[in-house]
Amino acid sequence: MSSLTVEMIPVLDDNYVYLIHEPSSGTTGVVDPAVAAPVRDRLQARGWSLDWILSTHHHADHTGGNLELKQATGCRIAGPGKDASRIPGIDVKLIEGDRLKLGDAEAEIFETPGHTSGHISYWFEGSNALFCADTLFSLGCGRLFEGTPEDMWTSLQKFEALPDQALVYCGHEYTQSNARFALSVDPDNTSLQARAADVDRQRSAGEPTVPTTLGLERATNPFLRPHDPAIRSQLGLQHADDVDVFAEIRRRKDSF
Repeated sequence: MSSLTVEMIPVLDDNYVYLIHEPSSGTTGVVDPAVAAPVRDRLQARGWSLDWILSTHHHADHTGGNLELKQATGCRIAGPGKDASRIPGIDVKLIEGDRLKLGDAEAEIFETPGHTSGHISYWFEGSNALFCADTLFSLGCGRLFEGTPEDMWTSLQKFEALPDQALVYCGHEYTQSNARFALSVDPDNTSLQARAADVDRQRSAGEPTVPTTLGLERATNPFLRPHDPAIRSQLGLQHADDVDVFAEIRRRKDSF
């Protein structure tokens, strides 16, 4: 089972594009190319040719470079089958449980609606790498533009079986603002307090806070912890269902 080389490319205001290279075959993909030029520059610098675009959802800040890159390189585009009509240039339509080969590396596909109705995530077990775009953020989750709290909570629960050491490659650098909100609903969490201080130091130094790990998110991300008694008490929802607590956390974040 081959391990990927992952290169993070910051673009636009706060997006992350991921160049992923499988070294034994030389196969290269890019996850959610918002724009084409920085991807082409990095490919040229590394001497790699582009074989795949992996799209997670239809938003333009994740697909804006699809067609230009496909025209320039002849790569194939994989993306959510249930939202294929909104994925520019799609060739391979993926659904829950599908597997996509990137050379000797293989991704399992999770359908993770909530942020959009057709959002998918890619789990490369051999690299402990989860490319989840705008479903799970570092200390946050995606805004519910096209789905319900039930949709998003169900999507997030699909990651429960993944190991704590799984690396979470999300779509945006939102961690500092997410940390401020997380402390408002989980103020006594000492792990969260320490992490928020670390994030402030990282951002002051111009460093990315991504990737994070699922273990760290499980300990500090309120969107993964609606069952926590301290959060429930803070929200006054001690006896509510997890999805109702999750919905209230999301509602508060929307107006934070």
